[in-house]
Amino acid sequence: MERIILHIDMDAFFASVEQRDHEEYRGKPVIVGGLGPRGVVSTASYEARKFGVHSAQAMAIARRRCPGAVFLHPDHARYSAVSRQIFSILSRFSPVIEKLSIDEGFLDLTGMERLMDSPRAYGEAIKRAVREETGLTASVGVAPNKFLAKLASDMEKPDGLVVIRPEDAERVLAPLPVSRIFGVGKKTEERLASLGLKTIGQLAVADRQKLARALGDRMAAQLLSLAHGLDDRSVEPTRAVQSIGREETFNEDIRSREEAERVLLSLSEEVGWRLRREGLAARTVTLKLRFASFDTYTRQQTFPEPVSYDEDIFAAAQSLFRAFPLPPGQGIRLLGVTAGNLSAGGEISLFDDHEKKDRLYDAIDKLKGKFGENVLTRAALTKPKEEQG
Repeated sequence: MERIILHIDMDAFFASVEQRDHEEYRGKPVIVGGLGPRGVVSTASYEARKFGVHSAQAMAIARRRCPGAVFLHPDHARYSAVSRQIFSILSRFSPVIEKLSIDEGFLDLTGMERLMDSPRAYGEAIKRAVREETGLTASVGVAPNKFLAKLASDMEKPDGLVVIRPEDAERVLAPLPVSRIFGVGKKTEERLASLGLKTIGQLAVADRQKLARALGDRMAAQLLSLAHGLDDRSVEPTRAVQSIGREETFNEDIRSREEAERVLLSLSEEVGWRLRREGLAARTVTLKLRFASFDTYTRQQTFPEPVSYDEDIFAAAQSLFRAFPLPPGQGIRLLGVTAGNLSAGGEISLFDDHEKKDRLYDAIDKLKGKFGENVLTRAALTKPKEEQG
């Protein structure tokens, strides 16, 4: 049976949600991301992309290229709510869905031919449902495997729909640069270029042994298969969240432990809220530290029982931080807290009176769910700096 795989990718997702919800932003360049001098662009609207702004770009560069844009800090709670709505819509079209990220995923439509006039018509129906129910546009690719489907969804953005048939795969791939193959980063692209291989078509007819000597047997075999449009990976509907984390890069380096611990408390609150919202608990908490020299360190603590209370997460992060010797004369550039080794289920606190805490956090989470995650915070996070310590 020939497989039918669909990849859906929301168009400039964060920026599109902002433009949908704020009429005054529509038609204007919108850039979402960290707004400080060390911030990074999360998403740029298509109006902003015309100025050379793109995701993962330094915000300072984005400001120079498009000074007249609307610059916004991301509202993750709102984007997550929209994402849940989108994937609820997708579940009506296929029981087999693999969520790749907040705004993209694969659907396996194999065996569903009787439910559709054609794969293209089915893709159009999915796009129409998403647009009518969320007010947002998506780009869709349909193909016999995941590699080609994801490639197809990017070919006519925004609001695109591309179908690649098995018999057309090599013709479509041939003129594309090798960088369009996932797994081909800058270094691999440079190695391939040194062999005279700049397009996927050139790669497809390359000498396997020569390629293996340059890249290794495994990489050579993988790239040759993809260059011929072959990919046997299945859509994995049980793809699980591996970790939940939050990190912050500072406009000015932090130099006091007290200020750093205040940041860790804020990050722990965000991680705890996200864990409980997803019905998850963590066995491991990881602290991430980056200094002014860009030296980066991680330290980890594992619990005997899974946790999701803010104070448990903070206690671990604080303990790890206090045990770390800070390099003399260097400030802290970045702090991060990540909860890993996740599992579903209830909370078992490391502190006493866990039943009382269950009720407290249930009330807190209901308020955050209704009014946003910043509706409540600890007094320590609202004190002026001169009162902290």
